[in-house]
Amino acid sequence: MSAAGTAAAETPAPGTDAAPEAKKASKAGRNLPAAIGVGLLLGAAIIVSLLTVRFLFIGIIAIAIAAGTFEFAGVLRRVADTKVAMIPVLVGGQAMIWLAWPFGREGALTAFVLTVLACLLWRLPGGAKGYLRDISASVFAAAYLPLFGAFAAMLVPPSDGVGRVLTFLIGVVASDTGGYIAGVLGGKHPMAPTISPKKTWEGFGGSLVGGVVAGALTLSLLLDGHVWQGVIFGVAIVLTATLGDLVESLIKRDLGVKDMGTLLPGHGGIMDRLDSLLPSAVVSWLLLSAFVPLG
Repeated sequence: MSAAGTAAAETPAPGTDAAPEAKKASKAGRNLPAAIGVGLLLGAAIIVSLLTVRFLFIGIIAIAIAAGTFEFAGVLRRVADTKVAMIPVLVGGQAMIWLAWPFGREGALTAFVLTVLACLLWRLPGGAKGYLRDISASVFAAAYLPLFGAFAAMLVPPSDGVGRVLTFLIGVVASDTGGYIAGVLGGKHPMAPTISPKKTWEGFGGSLVGGVVAGALTLSLLLDGHVWQGVIFGVAIVLTATLGDLVESLIKRDLGVKDMGTLLPGHGGIMDRLDSLLPSAVVSWLLLSAFVPLG
């Protein structure tokens, strides 16, 4: 279609209203009421699990990781003709998360190695064509989703596990929210225009403010850490959350999809919400283990 034709198609005829989608579109490009509603429901489920039986949060992680694995594997199969070894990755992924509860990182890493071996064997009957492609995707899915998710599960078991999980989650949410607000209100300079055109340096500044404030408050008030530790934690979370968002944007551009799924109205798919959480879980566990050692 020509530029004139495109303009004509996007401009409503005189005396008519714009399309409903145009009315609902926000500057941020999402259905904001739906996004807020889904976010509140997810947040409520997490808070209830942590304040009642905190180990239920591991179940929430396990469900989210399984759903994200289905979603990711489905996109790869549809648009790239790549077949993830679903049974090994799903079963091994659950093993990584649940073994991280009693056995920590040794349990998660052992389950990951066994999952990789299972993927190698599972794909053998399919022959040589596409073997390396499918195995690479399977190993990546096993590492990116359940192995990273296992670090979030490892935050739960300590006696102060609720504080550790909340420090992690509040840091990521504050980073995302600060970046969203600053980007919508004053975003003018693209941060990575070829990867994520809507991500701006102004938004990154808002993420830094939100993440640092959240880190300083949560680490000092919930975990009896020092404010300076919270500042370092906040900066690290902003960096990993931003990296996770950019990495998933690059994956989606490579695959030619806008969202990984449609399960969460206003957000996209499960993977579109896990992008900033997964790498941040790893860094949260590392830093909190160093700053607030277990008694």
